[in-house]
Amino acid sequence: MAQAEDNNLSEDEKSSSEETMWMNKKLLSREKSMAKSAEVEHPNKAFGWAATDTSGLLSPFNFSRRTTGEKDVTFKVLYCGICHSDLHMVKNEWGMSTYPLIPGHEIVGVVTEVGSGVQKFKVGDKVGVGCMVGACHSCDNCTNHLENYCPKMILTYGAKYYDGTTTYGGYSDTMVSDEHFVVRIPDNLPLDAGAPLLCAGITVYSPLRFYGLDKPGMHVGVVGLGGLGHVAVKFAKAMGVKVTVVSTSPNKKKEALEHLGADSFLVSKDQDQMQAAQGTLDGIIDTVSAQHPLMPLLGLLKTQGKLIMVGAPVKPLELPVFPLLMGRKLVGGSGIGGMNETQEMIDFAAKHNITSDIEVIPIDYVNTAMERLVKADVRYRFVIDIGNTLKSSS
Repeated sequence: MAQAEDNNLSEDEKSSSEETMWMNKKLLSREKSMAKSAEVEHPNKAFGWAATDTSGLLSPFNFSRRTTGEKDVTFKVLYCGICHSDLHMVKNEWGMSTYPLIPGHEIVGVVTEVGSGVQKFKVGDKVGVGCMVGACHSCDNCTNHLENYCPKMILTYGAKYYDGTTTYGGYSDTMVSDEHFVVRIPDNLPLDAGAPLLCAGITVYSPLRFYGLDKPGMHVGVVGLGGLGHVAVKFAKAMGVKVTVVSTSPNKKKEALEHLGADSFLVSKDQDQMQAAQGTLDGIIDTVSAQHPLMPLLGLLKTQGKLIMVGAPVKPLELPVFPLLMGRKLVGGSGIGGMNETQEMIDFAAKHNITSDIEVIPIDYVNTAMERLVKADVRYRFVIDIGNTLKSSS
């Protein structure tokens, strides 16, 4: 039967079918080659979970890490948070992913080795690595401790390191980083609940400081009560700021007021509530990554108020200009923070007992966690227990 069907195919169809099979074989061969090179490109064996294509499905993956260089800190990874950007990256939704890809940039653990030139860390220290592992160290941004805005900033995963090799993230058993990009974790900050601060924490802390929304008595809105939003509320309250949470979900009111300590709550779809709050906020930290209208948020701002975007919607948002003109209002953005500010944020969090609300999961639950993350079904951050659940099969 199969032979008869094959005989009925036109020459063009046969050619197309053969070409598809050839392409698939070539792609599989390329993936095997990349996986093999990842395993041997550095001297030290390592193990993690990687995505190998745009399905985003993660699976066990053998690779390698470089030896500890003069300025390097090597540490055993104990926990790694799952950031929403991990979800975008494993599926190549931003069009910049390369495979195989090991995600994870909320990485914490304990130092196992330091290079001869390392001055800030020693074996046994609790440390973390966030979203970046390299920069040029010579541009204006680097000179001003804004390595996060360096044009040559190297991401913790899915990027090319100085030596041309691929960077791999924290869904893995070990990490090696230049000490400049390593953060000290204070003893009183729990590693599991502290891990998400290395991305989510600095993402909201930096704009609160830079845009001057950290003054006691100010009134700041936080839009979206997810992984970013819930820590934004905690940091703003610790700074002495009055906080209003703005959400599409009325059922988050009790959580915002009673658990997180927000002062008030607005349902963004309730026009009466939004109208009553017009002109009451000095600033807004907008953490939402989905499509949403900005006009109602601009209306909540006082004259000279600031709407700061820290979420990353895939599609452009519509920005009405008229309300900006009439109130001398600003729309700004912010992306993580420099290394000095990241350490400052971690120390501030430890001083004020600020942690992320987390759900700790084993590594083999990671694909289910990604599916739940798509549905915003987490309160508020997944953290992978790397130390206890990541076991190499080799």
